[in-house]
Amino acid sequence: MYKKILVIKFMHIGDVLLITPLLKNLKHHFPHAKIDVALNEGTQEMISNHPAVDHIHVYQRSSIKRLPFIKRFIHELYFIRRIRREKYDLVINLTRGDRGIVTSIFSGADTIISFPSDKNVFFNHFIGHPITSSIQHKHWVDINLKAIKILGKEIHEKKVEIFWPTSIEEKIKNLLHKYQIKQKEFIHFHPVSRWLFKCIDDNTSAAIIDFCQKELGLPVLITAAPVDEELDKIKKILILCKTTPINLSGSLTLKETAALNRQSLAYIGVDTSIMHISAANDIPVLAFFGPSLPYAWGPWDNDSMESGYHCLRGNQQMGKHCILQKKWPCVPCDRKGCNNSGISDCLIQMDFDEIKKHIVKVVKEGRENGR
Repeated sequence: MYKKILVIKFMHIGDVLLITPLLKNLKHHFPHAKIDVALNEGTQEMISNHPAVDHIHVYQRSSIKRLPFIKRFIHELYFIRRIRREKYDLVINLTRGDRGIVTSIFSGADTIISFPSDKNVFFNHFIGHPITSSIQHKHWVDINLKAIKILGKEIHEKKVEIFWPTSIEEKIKNLLHKYQIKQKEFIHFHPVSRWLFKCIDDNTSAAIIDFCQKELGLPVLITAAPVDEELDKIKKILILCKTTPINLSGSLTLKETAALNRQSLAYIGVDTSIMHISAANDIPVLAFFGPSLPYAWGPWDNDSMESGYHCLRGNQQMGKHCILQKKWPCVPCDRKGCNNSGISDCLIQMDFDEIKKHIVKVVKEGRENGR
């Protein structure tokens, strides 16, 4: 019986949110164990307030990377020593890359479950239980849950969840009241990503806003991260709009955005962490996919125990969530735009008439979902 468990995920925001089904299952099978998580700085809001998590070790990745070699080494050593002092008896490393493996090895844990290293196969000798079998063409929810199978346990549930304090709930209610917006009567539109190659054309984004507000009579609330590139793109979209949406870009934290999303009728947007948050909130999603692999990253439907994404490319649906994606032979390329240009033609050339049909569909899903 494990008493202290560490889960490692040195990845991005959406990646971290998708480990929550694993955390829930660990707590179910080891109810008295202390469960901690090690994450990159900036991703901890996906796990904070989670009832299964006792402590979060935050790795200051961005600041440590800028340090000279010696200082960086000292900070890396300090972080690993802090992990080792906890004396974990089980470490589950869900990071592709050697930092997670090295942290696992030096944790001193008796049991290590981890992805093997592709670069330094020597490290693999220290992994007692490698995560290797049957992970191709799998969703990351299922890949993360491989650890439960390795431990000889059954998967209890596969719900992706995010939590926040009641103070944030109140702030969002007051915000909606300020703009005279009713709960479950607005569209949450998130048209940007930190990776701009995941974005659709600005004219299409503006047309989506106008269609929702003018043709469907639904207010549109726009969100984006407080990042110059994202905010500049929002400005360009708004200039093209014929109607006036409510622009909340850069003004909300991740948890505040999540709380806002939970009050929406439906989510429309790109493949990004907010898409995964919407699915976690059980809000119907219409997501635009380009280079991304749908079977790995599609919005997970919490009412399902099996992934609904069985095709390599093209439009797909899982429960209440829908993906729009071209069927071009080059899609999905899993690259940073066409020839790594930062622009994805498969997203820029999305057909607006097709988008409109799916907006109507996702709005219907939202109304049925809210009954």
